[in-house]
Amino acid sequence: MEERKCSFCNRNIEAGTGKIYAKKDGTVYYFCSSKCEKNMTKLKRVPRRIEWAIKGW
Repeated sequence: MEERKCSFCNRNIEAGTGKIYAKKDGTVYYFCSSKCEKNMTKLKRVPRRIEWAIKGW
């Protein structure tokens, strides 16, 4: 099984959970929660500036 990481906070996503977001240009983002999805897509926040997002980009 493929192990996926959240595109925003870099946490592991368990199989059968999370969300997949595909943009028109073909880029695919994987999110562990709606909190991460909203921060990246709607609010356009940068993960390295968010305190609760795991560092190590």
